[in-house]
Amino acid sequence: MAVRRSLWPSKWKIAFAATALGCGAAAATIANSDDPATSLKLCTAVPVRLFRLSVTAATIAFDYEYSLMGLPEDSDERVRVKHEVHTRSARRLEELCFKNGGIYIKLGQHVGQLDYLVPLEYAKTMRESMLNRCPTSTYDQVCQVVKKELGGAPEEIFEEFDPVPIASASLAQVHVARTHDGQKVAVKVQHTHMTDTAAADFATVEVIVNTLHRFFPSFDYRWLVDEVRETSPKELDFLNEAKNSVQCMDNFRRLSPHIADYIYAPTIYWSLSTTKVLTMEFIEGAQVNDLKSIKKLGIQPHDISKLVSQTFAEMMFKHGFVHCDPHAANLLVRALPLGRSSIFGRRKPQLVLLDHGLYKELDTYTRTNYAALWKALVLADVSAIKENCMKFGAGEDLYAFFTSILTMKPWERVIDPAVDHLAIHDLSELQIYGPEYFSQVTELLRRLPRVILLMMKTNDCLRSVDNALLQRPSLGSFLIIGRVSSEAVMKEKLSHVKSLFSLISIWLEEISLEARFLIMQVALWVLQFRKSLSL
Repeated sequence: MAVRRSLWPSKWKIAFAATALGCGAAAATIANSDDPATSLKLCTAVPVRLFRLSVTAATIAFDYEYSLMGLPEDSDERVRVKHEVHTRSARRLEELCFKNGGIYIKLGQHVGQLDYLVPLEYAKTMRESMLNRCPTSTYDQVCQVVKKELGGAPEEIFEEFDPVPIASASLAQVHVARTHDGQKVAVKVQHTHMTDTAAADFATVEVIVNTLHRFFPSFDYRWLVDEVRETSPKELDFLNEAKNSVQCMDNFRRLSPHIADYIYAPTIYWSLSTTKVLTMEFIEGAQVNDLKSIKKLGIQPHDISKLVSQTFAEMMFKHGFVHCDPHAANLLVRALPLGRSSIFGRRKPQLVLLDHGLYKELDTYTRTNYAALWKALVLADVSAIKENCMKFGAGEDLYAFFTSILTMKPWERVIDPAVDHLAIHDLSELQIYGPEYFSQVTELLRRLPRVILLMMKTNDCLRSVDNALLQRPSLGSFLIIGRVSSEAVMKEKLSHVKSLFSLISIWLEEISLEARFLIMQVALWVLQFRKSLSL
């Protein structure tokens, strides 16, 4: 108990110190506001939100410090206690996010998608709650935003406007409406508190994370705050989101015409859209992980899995303009309009991409080397894997670990020449987060470009979608990734050809690659056939 008394007063010292520092950062932000009403609101709201954050952070930090004190590193008792602390702390963080809302919800969603960077208890808790239980704005608040942005109440601007939202997320909520010319639309309305407290919230969260890192050097999630700080202003600008959706579709028509008809983004109603209100075409469709609804449409989950893999492979390796939030709620599926059924009665799917607020651009160097890395991973080319990992800064000591995070496979499986070497047979096969990995994860995050961190997050979202669709190891997805990444690498090589000999050499390499992928495809079919016989 003496230890308890000595630790917990320190907890409050840090909480109050962090609160004081955070208040200074928040005060500076508030002082820059030109709106007196907003400043008054911030003066009352920010200290309360900051105090909650400070107390929660200090409580979590010292729960770990106290609960694990004296327990041997490799003991079963320490493993059991750490699991309990992870669970308690995740619940505390979840409660903080819901109480403070806004940017905190967005941070919680990011945590929920970082299975290999945070304890599984955190990722699971945040994933299960942050995407499905986001708070909603009242209808009066919605009316305030619409009137300020569009110049009239929703009932005036639209022929019909449903006051009950059909969906709510961290930044906004969506209402169904009908325009005066009879078009059914989805109206995305930003939560009123987002722009009021966002800047002050960022300042205070940054101070708390930096303070915790100073006291506990192994706690280093400053990169996460930096990432959300950079991306959130773009996500809060709905005109930017609208422009992203237009560019996305234009990229498919120009650079990937062979699948452009199978990808769709809702049409934007520009005259009814601003930075805080986005009006777009209403699309009927099934959520990509809703297997029951998908089968009612006469579409096979396997066909959707292939389309999702192809879509995002084209974005990453050919377009260099990537939708970085492809969780299930942002991917709808419908039957291809005017599309014919196959001879087996299967209808072709069309993938509808929603929420275009978070995109990342990859420059030519990053895009080409990322494609070359995935080509090497699919082909189990050890030297090429190492070479391209080194280009991203992983280093001699961490390049194998980097590939394990990308593929969720141990290094021995990554370099296994078997056709199914990258298939995930057991989701717990590779537990990246653990005491033995924490220092490696932290160091790798420090070295990698932040754009690669977002690509890793995108990979995780897509892996989750694929698992939900097929509910078994997906081998075809990696084959698609291998083909598209190889095509991107070959196209880049062709753009630098200076002699006939080089051109012939590249053509021969393309033929060799195509033959290799064909062999892999046949081997994959045989493997799947054998597995089906054994069921």
